[in-house]
Amino acid sequence: MRLYTLLLRLLLPFALVRLWWRSRNHAQYAPRWGERLGYGPPLVAGSLWIHAVSVGEVRAAIPLIRALLDEHPDIPLLVTTTTLTGAAQVDMLFGQSVYHRFAPFDLPSAVKRFLAATRPRAAVILETELWPNLFQALRRADIPLVLANVRLSDRSYRRYRRFRGLTANMLAVPAIIAVQSSADAGRLQALGASARVIHVTGNMKFELSPTAGLREAAQALRYAWGERLVWVAASTHQGEEEIVLDVHARLQAIFPTLLLILVPRHPERFEAVGKLIRQRGLSVVERSLGLPVNPDIAVLFGDTMGELMLFFAAADCAFIGGSLVHTGGHNPLEALALGVPTVFGPHMFNFDEIGTLTLKAGAGLQVRDTLGLAETIGRYLGDQEARSAAGRAGEELVLAHQGACAQTLRLLVPLLRRPQPSLAGP
Repeated sequence: MRLYTLLLRLLLPFALVRLWWRSRNHAQYAPRWGERLGYGPPLVAGSLWIHAVSVGEVRAAIPLIRALLDEHPDIPLLVTTTTLTGAAQVDMLFGQSVYHRFAPFDLPSAVKRFLAATRPRAAVILETELWPNLFQALRRADIPLVLANVRLSDRSYRRYRRFRGLTANMLAVPAIIAVQSSADAGRLQALGASARVIHVTGNMKFELSPTAGLREAAQALRYAWGERLVWVAASTHQGEEEIVLDVHARLQAIFPTLLLILVPRHPERFEAVGKLIRQRGLSVVERSLGLPVNPDIAVLFGDTMGELMLFFAAADCAFIGGSLVHTGGHNPLEALALGVPTVFGPHMFNFDEIGTLTLKAGAGLQVRDTLGLAETIGRYLGDQEARSAAGRAGEELVLAHQGACAQTLRLLVPLLRRPQPSLAGP
């Protein structure tokens, strides 16, 4: 533990520089750097603290947060994120109905200041976020810890197994561990977690219910764009935009009026990707400008936050980024829930289970390279019957795996009436 903490302290200056670099175009978040060190004004005591690292975890937490707001309005909710994009999602989705803070670095002093200022009655950490100093601080403060929607891949299991002692100490802290599958439960027990605290609840990322308003907004976009086919390249990373633009150029030879919606994963790359599109000589409209997408526009550049589901709903098929490069892919479930056929590359190790389910259900296809992406997107665009069949399969897949939110909420209810802790100041 001491070596771990020493290493974090040595890395702290680099982490702060990286934070400054990423926040330089986000003036509203720049003054809040101190929150990563645990500083911040005191909050009302007794909140339920939910930690969601970034956009994906925030979106997975939406049904749970909404259920808590509806069914337990007397319990304040504190939502923390690590990334700026995650913070923007919380602001957009929940506004003033929840408190938001940036999670502290896992340093003893930062964690102590954070807990003293927030004084939560319980902590819920989504996905597999194991922080030794935070876990020990929660144990000392008698604040119950819940690990929710936990997935432990073979790769993560092997990594944690190298530090078996430290991992076992961390896994002894949670009062509840809600896992996505029995395989995850088995791996966690092998690392030292008690079977008594493990509950198989399913994956909360399946808890998607597209609203009528979303579908109506998408229909309005399609009406404004006219009679043309549309595909979306979502959450792309560096090295993928070039491939996507190459594919779009090939497809335009077959579908001359085809529209591409290109949405990079990270906002700090918007400027560079916009330049890349123009360097290719493609006519483009930035979504942020609100200009009409005329028939001569080849690319709608998704340089806004929080509109990805709208773009999925307005598309005929979708490519899920982070999968043609060695990033591990991103979650295809939003597209599937909207009945949109999904295509992804060979690197889906972050979502291997969901990717496998998608392929088995016939809701999407996996490709190896640029040529495969062009052929597969072209196949969907040229065959309405195939698009419809894959779309129905995706909707049925999502519906069949729902229920994790209700089970997780049931586990949390006994913790909501606990008296709030009394913590000493920093």
